[in-house]
Amino acid sequence: MTIDSDPVPAPLRWAVHLLRAEAVALGLVAAWLVWSDLTAPATDLTSALLVTVFAIGGAAALWALGGALVRRKAGARAPAIVLQLMLLPVGWYMIQGGLGWLGLPLMALGVGVTGLLVSSPTNRALGVG
Repeated sequence: MTIDSDPVPAPLRWAVHLLRAEAVALGLVAAWLVWSDLTAPATDLTSALLVTVFAIGGAAALWALGGALVRRKAGARAPAIVLQLMLLPVGWYMIQGGLGWLGLPLMALGVGVTGLLVSSPTNRALGVG
């Protein structure tokens, strides 16, 4: 059900674009994992496949949540926020592991998209609050 017939507000539109960009990035990681699974000389196949399936599922979830949010489905906001907040511990451990150049932007992305998803224009567009 569409709550508001106005165009999608800018914060929600940006959140959707960023969720879709994350989905594409994770999809590329998943493609690399598939290639790696197929070409690795020796591997724990079960673990390799589980990680690959997890990446594919994450990419699909991010893409689907972006699509639901652009259609103003309020129920998609909470799972999208959870996925964004999951970037905080991932980024933290990347920083601890010496990958601060990647961890810090991931954390900023998670906080930024969460901010867009809880902004007043997004709330109004989704009919929340």
